[in-house]
Parts: sequence; C-alpha cells; structure tokens
Amino acid sequence: MITVDKGKTYLVTGGSGFLGKKTIERIHEQGGNVITMARDEGKLIQLKQDLPYVEFYTGDISDRFECEQVVRFVDGIFHLAAFKHVGIAEKQSRECIKSNVIGSLNLLELTAEYDLDFNIGISTDKAAIVSGTYGASKFLMESLYRQFETNYPDIKFRIVRYGNVLYSTGSVLCKWKELLQNGGTPIITEPDATRFFWTIDQAVDLIWDCMLKADDSSPYVPDMKSMRMGDLLQAMINKYSDDKDIKPEVIGLGQGENLHEKILSDGLSSEDAERFTVDEIMELI
Repeated sequence: MITVDKGKTYLVTGGSGFLGKKTIERIHEQGGNVITMARDEGKLIQLKQDLPYVEFYTGDISDRFECEQVVRFVDGIFHLAAFKHVGIAEKQSRECIKSNVIGSLNLLELTAEYDLDFNIGISTDKAAIVSGTYGASKFLMESLYRQFETNYPDIKFRIVRYGNVLYSTGSVLCKWKELLQNGGTPIITEPDATRFFWTIDQAVDLIWDCMLKADDSSPYVPDMKSMRMGDLLQAMINKYSDDKDIKPEVIGLGQGENLHEKILSDGLSSEDAERFTVDEIMELI
C-alpha cells in the first residue's frame, strides 16, 4: 500500500496539465508537500497563482540533470508528464520517445538512486494493442516499471492504465465545444469508432485506488464504459450548438489510431463494453 504522508514531499511531473493540477490538490488535501516540474513556465506561473503552496521547477524530464534537481528533494513520484497526442506522435516520434521512454527511464533510475518510497506512472489503453508510436512508447514505459520493480523490490513501482479523460488537454471535446459555440463545423475521424472515457475525478480516484490496492507494477485498470464517437459528438451538438442537425466533416482514422480500443489485451474492447447513451454523455460533458 502507498500513502501520502503528512509533511513528506512529492514530485508531480506534468503538474501544470489537466490531470496534474487535480493530483496536486489531492496530495495537498492529504497533508503532503508538492514540487512539480513541467516545460511550460507560463503554465507553471499560472499554476502557482492558482495553488500558492506548490513549488515548481521548469524542466524537461528527458534531461536527467534537470530531473535530479527535483528528485533529490522528494519522497515519491507521481509521473504524469507525457507526450500523448496519437497523431502528432507519428510525425514527431523522437519527441514522443524522449518524453515517454527516456524521461520515464530518468525518473525510474533516480527513484532507485535516491531510494524513494514509490514511483507511480500513468499509462494508456493504447499500450494494450499497440498500433502506433504513442502506444509503443507507453508499452515500453510499462516494461521499464516492471524491470525496476524486479531490481528494486523495496521500492513500490506502480502503473495506472486507463482510457480518455473528458476535456483533458488537447482533447477533441475542447475543439468541438469551441467550434460549436462559434457556429463552426466539427471534424470527426470516424463516427463508429469507440473509446473508453471517464471524468477527471474518476481518473484521480483511480490513482489513489492503485496506491491502496495494487500489489505490483502490473497495469492497474478500472471498469470503464465506452462511447461511440458519433454519439459523443451528437451529445456535444445537442448541448452546445443551435443547429441540432449540423453535419460534421468525416476525415477517417489517422495513422496510429484504432477503430476500437482495449484496456487489457485479453479484456473487452470498447466496442463490446457497456456504452454510454447520448443522454448519459450529455450529463458528463
């Protein structure tokens, strides 16, 4: 079991992001001190304004020196930083690998070197059935966690794996909402594609569930419902557009994208899992 202990200090990588901020708030609520590290100093300054108790460093996790400047002060790591856009990862594979593989390796090595209490990383359903660079990078990250768990059994290495978080940074929902509110035409890759989705609060809850219940570095996964992307878009249209019959532009799946996803390779696909209805989706968005 992993706990956040009052007075101890924890690193949250990617803390200026959507999931990072909520994780920082949860740690603070439980009495932990937080240091965060991210590349965008503007977002870090804004984070500091919102959460004055946060200490931050500007840095790139693919730079081991910059990681060490932070890790030497902490007791555990919540590793949330990632290069996570599927399409861009196919065009910028080097940058994806630097962040998701090399960056993760830096943090794992430093976790062992400084004998931290734990390192918990966030993975994705794209690692269950690898069809692109992003999924492959997360698959390798998971493999690294397994190796470090074997080599350093006194340190808790954990992995949380889940699908898409509603309104996360770069989410298609953010783009659709802005377009629909301004009378634009939304773009969708494939209406019949299905994806696992849940809320930001559920995502943070799963991190803590993993900390309390996971026994090893095997991917800790939730029971998730899925959404048909066409249903998700229709719910967005119903909620944010005056034109309920607007026709989206369909462009087809991009390189590295699957029609359906799995959270576990031998588990239910998003096509076969229980699905949200349009009305249920409208309550979530």
